[in-house]
Amino acid sequence: MAALGPARSWSRALCRLLLPTLTILTFACDACKPVVLYVPSKLDAEKFIGRVNLDECFRSANLIHSSDPDFQVLEDGSVYTTNAVLLSSQKREFIVLLLNTESHEEKTISVFLETQIKVQEEKHSTEQLLRRSKRRWAPIPCSMVENSLGPFPLFLQQIQSDTAQNYTIYYSISGPGVDQEPRNLFYVERDTGNLYCRGPVDREQYESFQLVAFATTPDGYTPELPLPLVIKVEDENDNYPIFTETTYIFTVFENCRVGTTVGQVCATDNDEPDTMHTRLRYSILEQQPARPTLFTMHPSTGVITTTSSQLDREVLDTYQLKIKVQDMDGQHFGLQTTATCIINIGDVNDNLPAFTRTSYVTSVEENTVDVEILRVTVQDKDLANTANWRANYTILKGNENGRFKIITDPQTNEGVLCVIKPLDYEETQQVTLEIGVTNEAPYTRDLTSQLVTSTATVTVMVKNQDEGPECRPPTQTVRIKENAPVGTQSDGYKAYDPETRSNSGIRYRKLSDPRGWVTLDENSGSITLLRNLDREADSIHNGVYSITVLASDQNGKSCTGTLGIIIEDVNDNGPFIPRTVVTICKPTMFSAEIVAVDPDEPINGPPFDFSLESSDSEVQRLWRLTRINDTAARLSYQNDPPFGSYVMPVRVTDRLGLSSVTSLTVRLCDCVTPAECDVRSMERQGGGAVRLGPWAILAILLGVALLFCVLFTLVCAASRATREVKALPDDLAQQNLIVSNTEAPGDDKVYSTNAFTTHTMGVSGQGTCGAVGSGVRNGGQETIEMVKGGQQTVDAYRGAGHVHTLDRCRGGHVEMENSRYTYSEWHNFTQPRLGEESIRGHTLIKN
Repeated sequence: MAALGPARSWSRALCRLLLPTLTILTFACDACKPVVLYVPSKLDAEKFIGRVNLDECFRSANLIHSSDPDFQVLEDGSVYTTNAVLLSSQKREFIVLLLNTESHEEKTISVFLETQIKVQEEKHSTEQLLRRSKRRWAPIPCSMVENSLGPFPLFLQQIQSDTAQNYTIYYSISGPGVDQEPRNLFYVERDTGNLYCRGPVDREQYESFQLVAFATTPDGYTPELPLPLVIKVEDENDNYPIFTETTYIFTVFENCRVGTTVGQVCATDNDEPDTMHTRLRYSILEQQPARPTLFTMHPSTGVITTTSSQLDREVLDTYQLKIKVQDMDGQHFGLQTTATCIINIGDVNDNLPAFTRTSYVTSVEENTVDVEILRVTVQDKDLANTANWRANYTILKGNENGRFKIITDPQTNEGVLCVIKPLDYEETQQVTLEIGVTNEAPYTRDLTSQLVTSTATVTVMVKNQDEGPECRPPTQTVRIKENAPVGTQSDGYKAYDPETRSNSGIRYRKLSDPRGWVTLDENSGSITLLRNLDREADSIHNGVYSITVLASDQNGKSCTGTLGIIIEDVNDNGPFIPRTVVTICKPTMFSAEIVAVDPDEPINGPPFDFSLESSDSEVQRLWRLTRINDTAARLSYQNDPPFGSYVMPVRVTDRLGLSSVTSLTVRLCDCVTPAECDVRSMERQGGGAVRLGPWAILAILLGVALLFCVLFTLVCAASRATREVKALPDDLAQQNLIVSNTEAPGDDKVYSTNAFTTHTMGVSGQGTCGAVGSGVRNGGQETIEMVKGGQQTVDAYRGAGHVHTLDRCRGGHVEMENSRYTYSEWHNFTQPRLGEESIRGHTLIKN
């Protein structure tokens, strides 16, 4: 029961602490009632000091106003200060006015502010009460220094429970460092509650230990809840800061500006963060070479920057820094570590290339191309084999004709001068070139400090060589009239020596002369006519006759040229009419056009005169020539001449009076187009134009003999079959089986002879000379045409069911439609009659 006394006193003190809070909540929950807020005596501006409940006064207040300007109330009841306020020990009151504009209602709330003096006094008395009760069963922080030197075991603190006044209490602990790794590091005395540590602890391994303490009676009763106990390991500066790399390598370009960042170094420290043990400072201990000082380091960030713009790679391309990092904010007792920083100076094109010599002299033989004649060298301090060092060469002057080029040898960086077009010693013996050089990369210095581009002069001496004769121009011409007599001489082809500018010592030889008209003088190249020139010959093109000439010097070098002989035309050819056969279709055409040509040049040609040269008065009576233009005339007939062919000489005379006579054949034909008349003329000529060879004639004879053998065999067989002699019909006596060449009058009628009928019709012309009969073989069948009357010779044109014959009396033609019979019909008719003995093997002819 004695233990209950302190517990009750502690409870009473706690209740007194809660009374002000309950008062505030009570007043805040009452609607439109006075509200007391306990606040500190000093309040800052815009500070939240409490909240009043406005919901029971109005569901919605459109206007909230405070009577004290130092305070404001928001719509949710929150009370804020508008100015800094200092309160006295007495209460301070202000009225909150609430207004609903819709219902025109208004209510007020009184707010009282009291300082927290009384609350602080009550809290102070409660702490004294707890101190008197020796209450220790609470989470009490505990700490130890890492890497402690002892002595061990090291006392940390004592844990106690006030229940020990009434009970026998045993204390125990568990957790990391006790029954968990690292085991057996901590222990507690069972009876006293003294907590000990058995050895040193490394904070970088264990920052703290979360233990649990237990208070139990000997019989296992636990009057207290388990007590969480935290043992914090206090850090000491036992770790050196370490650079992330032992050697840093950075690159910065030469001639960079002051303050250019070179690089950044970094270090780490395993001690507790945000303490002096991990507050690092960076610095540069030394620079090699030491002078001048070119770099600085920021102490907090480790960024290295330049302090000068005079970095020159060509002077020194590498610097080495010894850098340091130290904890404890760089104080002298802090731990420190060093590292090495190598800074390479990058190259920029700040040096122009320069020729090692200002003038060069070289030589080249004339007519030589694609050869190297000179190599030039330059010096450049920039880094070799980079764009800042590689050279670009150009020809600035003297190469207007484009005969030279200069390129860069990528291996040696030399300029290689070459000849790309041949030089002529006879034109130029010396060429002066000005060459310049730059780098591939642009120059980086300011234009004001840029040096003049390096240049050099190259003198190229042209060497002479024996080039042989030159045939210039390659084609030369001479003029000779075509009626020039044989033996006429003329200037020929001339070559010359380019070195002496003369043609002495040059020999000529003719390579080609298509018609062999000239000879060539070996020494002078002149020509002599061997034959008369003919401008109208086939090998002449546009009046020029060409021969090829070879010119050579004493050393055997040569060239080839062409000599064109321009043959001047003379009037040695009379005009003539190329087309000697003219067709006029009567009566659709009344004339024909004839055209004359003249092989001579136009100056010796048209206009032409046309005339008939025939002395026959009949020709003059029937034909007339009329001139159409300079080269053509119209030939027309008159007085209605008959159909047929007419031959008439026509004389054509050129402008200079030279003429020639052309025998012109004019065909006056009954046709529609001249082509139709041409076809008929070919048919009348028939096979006369065909010439058969001996083998063809032999084959025809053999075929005829074979046909007669077959026919004789048939006749013999028929004669054995019947011996009856049958009389021939009377009308058959008027027929004939042989075509006769004897002319006789005939009738244009239709005759009926047993089964044979011959129709003669469509006779054109002014009269008839007779009808004819002819044998026709058509489509593999033989047909015999028989016509009553005499016989005459005709030219038959065989068609499908028609026979066209040319009427020689009038020049017209006769169309005959014949009813033909096949070979079998003819055989059936003739065999009985051929069987008679009196006519066996003979053809009957009745006079």
